[in-house]
Amino acid sequence: MIRALVADDEAPAREKLERWLSDQPDMVVAGSAEDGMSAAQCIEQLRPDVAFLDIHMPMLSGLQLAAQLETSRAPLIVFVTAYDEHAVKAFDLNAVDYLLKPYDMERFARTVQRVRERLRADDPGASAVAIGRERAPGCERLLVPDRERLQLVDAASVEWLEADDNYVHVHTSGRTYLLRRTLQDLLSQLGEQRFVRIHRSTAVNLACIASLTPLFKGDYEVHLHNGRTLRLSRRYRDALFARMHQ
Repeated sequence: MIRALVADDEAPAREKLERWLSDQPDMVVAGSAEDGMSAAQCIEQLRPDVAFLDIHMPMLSGLQLAAQLETSRAPLIVFVTAYDEHAVKAFDLNAVDYLLKPYDMERFARTVQRVRERLRADDPGASAVAIGRERAPGCERLLVPDRERLQLVDAASVEWLEADDNYVHVHTSGRTYLLRRTLQDLLSQLGEQRFVRIHRSTAVNLACIASLTPLFKGDYEVHLHNGRTLRLSRRYRDALFARMHQ
């Protein structure tokens, strides 16, 4: 059986899709959600084969959610939207398909068939996530694991980022979170207007820098307002200075 998740903030639209999916002999509705945060939690806990994501949802849009999923664990994605321009974006993200509201049974059936074909071909949802991260604008909130749940952290509250192989430690004033992401990938998602790289494995929120102290051979110490001291490599020195004087 193909396990499906339905995420839409409008109850009638959610119920219609759940009903039509349940009528398919090889599909079962594993869960439903009414906002992007709940959808993310359902994906993490239920591991659906395919997620039908409404593009416009509270907390996280369907596009924002897709961009923040962990690549290796992402389901196939079908975007549901009432807006043509967003439907085009969904195709750009290499989603399985999109459903343009109001859709009929014939259009729904074509989408379900594409889902079946992709699953038989063992074509995961990773491509939608990867391209989404490349093209999505800088996000203001970051989806992070917190024990057994997920939560949203304001990007402005992130003080610095520390790479550790294929993971990134996300340091805020009160907590540190661990994401299975590369540093470059995370910086691309957060946007370069707020963060700047100061070392091969470190990036810092510009607003958190209190002062700099020169060392030797062009390196510096970067002092944060929280009292933390980080190392600025001379390779990244000019870029940091340019950003601080903008």
